[in-house]
Amino acid sequence: MAKRSKAGTDINKVRQQNQASASQMGADTEFGSETNVQAVRQANQQSKAKAAQQQQQNKQ
Repeated sequence: MAKRSKAGTDINKVRQQNQASASQMGADTEFGSETNVQAVRQANQQSKAKAAQQQQQNKQ
């Protein structure tokens, strides 16, 4: 009988799927290397500025 998690998932099957997925992607693939850090920082800055502006408007 297959080992199952509390949710009823076949643990060995999940491990097998994860392993297959990793081998297709290349196990050393880093998602961070695909991220434009400068663009993320700029978007965060804009988001903070917008939130601050909305907060100011709500106080008035």
